[in-house]
Amino acid sequence: MVSPALAQEQLTRTVTVTGRGIENIPTTISQVRLGVEVQGRTAEEVQQEAAQRTNAVVELLRSRNVDKLTTTGIYLSPQYNFENGTQELVGYTASNTVSFEISTEQAGDILDASVNAGATRIDGISFTAEEEAIATAQNQALREATQEAQEQADVVLGALGLTRDEVVNIQVNGAVPPMPPIPYGRAASEAVALSDAPTPVVGGEQQVEASVTLQISY
Repeated sequence: MVSPALAQEQLTRTVTVTGRGIENIPTTISQVRLGVEVQGRTAEEVQQEAAQRTNAVVELLRSRNVDKLTTTGIYLSPQYNFENGTQELVGYTASNTVSFEISTEQAGDILDASVNAGATRIDGISFTAEEEAIATAQNQALREATQEAQEQADVVLGALGLTRDEVVNIQVNGAVPPMPPIPYGRAASEAVALSDAPTPVVGGEQQVEASVTLQISY
């Protein structure tokens, strides 16, 4: 049995250090958000046209085998003209939006094809790495963080003429920050009309970070 006094002494003879590991991996998946927006005189007119255009876009996306295809919004709203303190109903706006994932190297082509199929809005693109690559990078970041924490303890204790004994407590914090979306600044139809060249889509890198805090006795 260890006496309470000895246990307290062992607890106080500890150093707490935190190591950090960072891995940068390429983003190979594009998360795309696009849609159809139609304006017209009657609600039925704009809703039907929006539905027809959206069906064409969805069929195209399915034929390209995109992943995680999801409807993200269906809207119908009246449009008014305000003049001399009165409002006049002038028409309606309908919009349908979808999101999906595609490999980044295919994103530019799928954007152009979607616009040709009827899409009128590109709401933005964000980039991410594959789940397997993220998991591998996170494990590596944890190893780096653990090694850095032990090295910090060795430096501090070595400067005091002490040596580390055993790890008595471990705290692990791993994080994968999301990539910010990259919005397009103009309507999809306008973007394609300005150039016959394919829309360039270039992914970047995703940072995978982990930290490990060790409490080490000496």
